[in-house]
Amino acid sequence: MQNDLERTVSSEMSAYYRSIAQKLHDWVEPLSTREIWQKPYPYGNSIGHLLLHLTGNLNYYIGARIANTGYVRNRDLEFTDPDPKPKEELLKKFDAAVEMVVATIGKQTAADWSAPYSAERSEAKDRFMIVLNCAGHLFHHVGQIIYLSKEITRQRAAA
Repeated sequence: MQNDLERTVSSEMSAYYRSIAQKLHDWVEPLSTREIWQKPYPYGNSIGHLLLHLTGNLNYYIGARIANTGYVRNRDLEFTDPDPKPKEELLKKFDAAVEMVVATIGKQTAADWSAPYSAERSEAKDRFMIVLNCAGHLFHHVGQIIYLSKEITRQRAAA
């Protein structure tokens, strides 16, 4: 049985992940598949590649390393995949990753949150810190997606 702190952490973390995911949906929804794969600047990433990256990040750091899903990550391909997947497919896989995170969060006990953690490219020492780091990482890239979405919409209007 969860105590008050466990319930609060589980409830608030889950709500936060879902809130960030909804922001991502709000900004991607008006864009076409073609638009999410275009790079409005000569540098940086497309929204499509950022979606691949966010999905891979959650599936690896939380899915493979906490939930034991067996996910195998190819981080480089997240930024270079030459096969532009349909927007709906990308969002479906992203949503599945977020729901896996939420389910995993809901299963954590106080002892689980402080359990040792290790993964490639991570300095998190326990589960709480990696879940918090992944939320920050998600929020950071959603900020980039908002910026890219605004520029793509501006360029579409100017055309």
